[in-house]
Parts: sequence; structure tokens; C-alpha cells
Amino acid sequence: MFKKILVANRGEIACRVIKSAQDMGIKVVAVYSDADRYSPHTLMADEAIYIGESPAQSSYLDKEKIISAMKQTGAEAVHPGYGFLSENSDFAREVEKNNLVFIGPPSSAIDSMGDKISSKKIAEEAGVSIVPGFLGEISDENQAEKIAKDIGFPVLIKASAGGGGKGMRIVSSESELKQGLISSQNEAEKSFGDKRVFIEKYISNPRHIEIQVLADKFGNCVYLGERECSIQRRNQKVIEEAPSPFLDNQLRMKMGDQAVSLAKAVNYCSAGTVEFIVDGDKNFYFLEMNTRLQVEHPVTELVTGLDLVELMIKVAYGERLNLMQDEVKLKGWALESRIYAEDPYRNFLPSTGRLTKFRPPQVSDDEEKVIRNDCGVIEGGEISIYYDPMISKLCSWGKTREQAICYMQEALDNYQIEGIGQNIPFLHSVYRNIDFREGKISTAFIEENYPEGFKGETLSEEERNQLAALVGFAQHIKNIRNQTISGRMNTSERNTDGEYFIKFEDRWVAIKIQIGDHEHTVIVDDTQLKFVTSWKPSDALISASFNKKNIVANLRFQDEGITVEYRGFLDTVVVCNETEKELFKFIKEPEAIDTSKFLLCPMPGLLVSMSVKDGDFIEEGQILCSVEAMKMENVFRAEKKGKVKKVNVAAGDSLAVDDVIIEFE
Repeated sequence: MFKKILVANRGEIACRVIKSAQDMGIKVVAVYSDADRYSPHTLMADEAIYIGESPAQSSYLDKEKIISAMKQTGAEAVHPGYGFLSENSDFAREVEKNNLVFIGPPSSAIDSMGDKISSKKIAEEAGVSIVPGFLGEISDENQAEKIAKDIGFPVLIKASAGGGGKGMRIVSSESELKQGLISSQNEAEKSFGDKRVFIEKYISNPRHIEIQVLADKFGNCVYLGERECSIQRRNQKVIEEAPSPFLDNQLRMKMGDQAVSLAKAVNYCSAGTVEFIVDGDKNFYFLEMNTRLQVEHPVTELVTGLDLVELMIKVAYGERLNLMQDEVKLKGWALESRIYAEDPYRNFLPSTGRLTKFRPPQVSDDEEKVIRNDCGVIEGGEISIYYDPMISKLCSWGKTREQAICYMQEALDNYQIEGIGQNIPFLHSVYRNIDFREGKISTAFIEENYPEGFKGETLSEEERNQLAALVGFAQHIKNIRNQTISGRMNTSERNTDGEYFIKFEDRWVAIKIQIGDHEHTVIVDDTQLKFVTSWKPSDALISASFNKKNIVANLRFQDEGITVEYRGFLDTVVVCNETEKELFKFIKEPEAIDTSKFLLCPMPGLLVSMSVKDGDFIEEGQILCSVEAMKMENVFRAEKKGKVKKVNVAAGDSLAVDDVIIEFE
């Protein structure tokens, strides 16, 4: 077996690979950029080598620096993780030329499947169902327009050299085609160093289901079941699960057999994924083959009991795959939630900054319940603008889908992140959704269920009363504690009961609190609630059991009130006495600031292009500029007619939140 390998990646996937390799007794070398000097993966590894500045082009995408680091440290092989150089055939060839080992498929297979145009042709020849489209490179806008009209709108523009949603645009009409093509090419070039794109028919409301394959160098290949990846936003997967609630054994076998046929057609070895879209009638079409480890591989590991990273390393070393297809058994149900650094209340804009608090839920691994958290950050670390916004991948496993969902919700309840925006409230909202819980999902799930964006969850009456009781209880306990500071009041004189008014969701409720030795009682208006909790004022999370039903909420005490978060619900609650309540009627609402004459940057990023100049007259819908943040390009359009007074920035400038990009007259 290899004695030392290098991991050519960062973040959670680097940590994931390092763990499996070290468990196998293999020493591991990490590489890092300026932004990652103190990141967890550099501390986990046996050695760490600096490879350049923060932009990926100067570090993680620099093939020569990676190979030089391998030679310098004596690493015999390199695991690329996913993204960066994982599907770069030139890198794989350079590794092979230097008599080193690429832990992945041969460069020829990456060439065949990495190019989305050639891969569809090969798939068609191998008897795999493909999506109707133009299997060729798009050279210019005129050609794109002709092809799109021939296929019929809507169409999908996709990067030929990569996946992961980068360089992908849905175009619904001819008027959207030009900008869709430009943005797709720009993202493709920045993400993969290759701006080629192609066009295919966009199939509305399909499911996105992928098959995990595993092959060795001796022609043995098996499929390890499927993953349902339909919950997507901006073509990026958000929640994945295994197995799919839609597939039956017959369809699973048919899709699996086609995936294996495609892998064998290109002499594939290592772990790989064949992605399909599946319509409501269970017709399925090949999308692409990812010649690497997938982000969502943990759910496959949880239902099969296999370690895919370990198997990739063994296959790369030349070991034979000791697994037959009939030995692959799917056990239980697994879910993966991608925890992203983004603000769901602001249209999921990327969020960067310092992780002032980072407390993941407790992991577990037994026969009844599994909680797994693949993570690459630590408290005090920084989420930068240079890389993908993923913080971690939280996974749950149970014997049934309902159990897996329940375990996931409990884990999300206990996930504490402060300092940046994060999408846990939105994940909670999806798991509460009736259609999701019944498995009625498609790639249009988010678009259909959140047409105006995520606005937060609405509580049931029971949940509202329970949260009001807990907020009032927490404030009362803090008041009692404050009364005893420096001996202000003897313990025997302390009143353990209290009465308050709470402004909750713009509605006042009266509460009466009775503190007990073990069980506490709170009357919310006319509803009596009894609960048990061990909460103390130093805790951010309050966990309480109401008649054996446990709920967990996040409380943040601030000057303006107590901010309450619970399973997608967010509100700032005011707790006061009757006199203070009466004074609230005299408080004026703050005046809204008029920002209609400014284009403000909604997130930290880099200005890619500016399409207007001082004095220009603009039309509604006209493109003003584009900003790149965390590898995604965001295009800004004029909301109404007007005139540009002043452009304050130029292409290449770095922007912070609320920087004034353009002023209007």
C-alpha cells in the first residue's frame, strides 16, 4: 500500500480524504494557500505545503505546484477530492508522466467523460438514454440562437468541461440567450479554465437521480445504488438522499446497468457517478458522468457501509475490487444537508467573514441512528470570497426515511453558527414541507415552494405558545440572576414567579411563570404549559420537553429584544412588564432609508464587468454589471428606466456589502 499520499484540495473534502488515508496507516500531505494557512486540513495532515496566493488559479489549480509538492515530500500518489483539478485530464497525465499515481480514473476516461459533448456521444453509442440537444461546441451567439430555436425554448446552456452547476444557465426565451451564453462561458472559464459550452433541451420538473459506480483496473465494475439530488437551487444541490423515494427495484437495476455499461465503455476505474434526469413517467436521460468523488458520497457510504475513499485508494494502488453486484445491499435511509455560508433571507446571497461561534451537533454512530458531519472549518476561522461557500455536510441515517428526517431535524436544531449568514433555517423549512416529507419532489421544488424567496416559516399555534413560554422563562431566569448580583437580594426574598407581556410576531401575549424544582409552568394567555429544561443564562440553545415532546430553540439576547430561531422561524421578541408595554404605543417605527437611487452590492465579491458609464440612459431590465462571489457570477439589471449619475467602481475591483456600485439621477 502507499506510504504517503498528497491531497490536492482544501476544506471538508480534504479533511474527509485525510481521515480515511490515516485510518489506513498512510501518511498524508496537505497543500494550502494564503487563505488556508491555519485551516483544519493543514492541521490534520502529517505535513502541509504552501502552494501560493488565495485565488485558486494561483494555488489549488496550479498543476506544477501540486506535482512539485508531491516530489518535495515524497508523496507517491495524489487524491484530488472534487472540484479544482479532480477532472482535469492534463493534470492526471502530468502525474502519470512523473511516475506518480493519480487516485482516480485514467486520463483517457476523464477526457471521454469530462467533456460533456463527447460524453453524450459515447453514452449514446453505449446504449444509454440521452437528452435531446446539439452535441457540439457553441461558437457564437448566432449559432446559439439558431440551435435554441431548433430545439425549442426552454434550453439549457452547460459547460462542456465541468459540472457542479458551474457554467449552467436555463434560458427561457430568445431575449435571455445572449447574457445566458456570456455568463455561462465566463463561469466555465473561471471554474474549469475552459469556456466551451453546449445546448440541450431543458426538461421541466424532472428528478435528478445519480448512480454511484465503482470499478477496478481489471474490468470489474458495480453500481452502489442511487442518490436523489433533486433539491437544488441555482443548479447547486442542497439536500441529497439515498435511496430515492421514487425508484423501484426494476428502475434502479435498469439505470444501474446503463451506468455500468457507460463506465466499461471508457475503461473506467475508481469511483465515479453517472447522473440522470428522470421524468414523472420514469423515463430517464443521461446528463453527465462525474469522473471523481461526489460531494454527496456520504449518503451512499451510510446505506452501503462502504468507505469510497478507501476503495479509491486501493483501486489506484492496483488492488482488485472484492465486491460483486449481488453483494451490494442498501440498508436504511440517509440524508445529507449542505450547510452553506449564505443568507437565505436575502435571496441566498453569499456570506463571508469570521465564524465567531461554530458548534456542530454531536455525532453518533450506532445501529439505530447515525449523525455525521463532514467539516473543514473551525470556530474563529474565516469564510473567504475565494472558494465554495460550503461550511460542512451534515448527514443522518435511520432505518426509515421518516427516522432519517427526524434525526436530521434534531441535528440541525443543535447546530450553532454565528458571525456569518448560513442556510440552516432554509434547510429546516424544506424538512418541514409536506411534499418533501412525502417524497413529492423535483428539481423545481425550491422554485415552486419559494417563488418569492425564503421568508421564514410560520409557526403552528402550539409551537408559538411553546416558544413564548420558553422566551418568557429565559428572561425571567435572567432577571432573577441579575437581582442576586453583589448581594442585592437574599435568596430567600427572591420571587420565583413572574408576569410578563411578550410581543411575539407583532402580537402581544400575557404570560405567568411559576418556577418549580423540576417542572416549570407557564400560562400563555389562557393556555397552561408544563415543561422540563436545564437551561441556564449562559446557554445559547434552550432545550425543553413538553409532555415528552422535545423542542430546541436558539436565543440571542440583544438590546432590541430576544432573537428567537426555531426550525426556519425567526423573530425578535420583546419581553416587558405592563408599564413598559403601554409605553410601546409611543415608539415610532424607524424611517426606511431610500436606496432607490443607488445600486448597492448585496454581498462581498469581485466586479467582473460594468456595462454602463456616467450619463447613460438605461431601460428596465438592462444589464448594469456582474459580480462574482464564491465562484458564482451574479448579473444585476435595472429595475426601471433612468439615468446613470456616477459609476463608482471598475471591473476588477473588490466589493464589500452595501458598497455603492452605481448612483442614479
